[in-house]
Amino acid sequence: MPIMPNRINLFTVPNIITCFGLLCGCVGIVLAFEGATQSAMVCLLLAALLDFLDGFAARLLKAYSPVGKQLDSLADMVSFGALPAVMLSHAVRRALGAANGAGDGAEMLLIFSPFLLTVFSALRLAKFNVDERQSDGFLGLPTPANALFFSSAAVICMDNPLEVWALLALVGAFSFLLVCEIPMFSFKVKLGLPAKYTLPLVFVLLSGIIMLLCLLYSIPLLAAFAPIILLYILMNVAVWIARKFAGLR
Repeated sequence: MPIMPNRINLFTVPNIITCFGLLCGCVGIVLAFEGATQSAMVCLLLAALLDFLDGFAARLLKAYSPVGKQLDSLADMVSFGALPAVMLSHAVRRALGAANGAGDGAEMLLIFSPFLLTVFSALRLAKFNVDERQSDGFLGLPTPANALFFSSAAVICMDNPLEVWALLALVGAFSFLLVCEIPMFSFKVKLGLPAKYTLPLVFVLLSGIIMLLCLLYSIPLLAAFAPIILLYILMNVAVWIARKFAGLR
């Protein structure tokens, strides 16, 4: 008789958490198409929280699996690749005054250009799945961070004029950051390496200050994620440049 392969357990605790994150991304896309930008970002934040928790659960329960790794990337494509692009596309459409019409060719190109982020998010996730150098940190901007920046930017654009060309320049810059080789820290905390987490702790402290300032000046907290992600990028780039000048790898 032929030997049957071992049965794959799809419904592990980490996989179930990942599926709930995927569901949040799907709901967020529907809300984004309807113009409910803030509600869509709340869904994205829930997806980001669940994305952190599924990895935490996998480490805690030692429930690693190839299926879980692939499922996590597929969920990330929806929640952090497609959802922020839909939110940003809707913001561009509203800024161009094309909400009730197709617009000309140039306008349509501008409206669909945010989906460049979706393409580069896919490249980023595919690279991450096969790159063994990214077990403790990241090379390039993580897709959740990219998604938080642009979803927050979409929220900011609800009440402020949108400079479309500046936004598109950011789309190009962040597309590069997604696939570049700049090291960026993660929050995969391991015991015994306190010095390694000095930069993340400083980042958390400064992020708290940004959120406090938003509260003091009555700025929506959802808008705070854009400057927080910029802070994350600048800190990592500064450390990378400093290490280059110091001759360190």
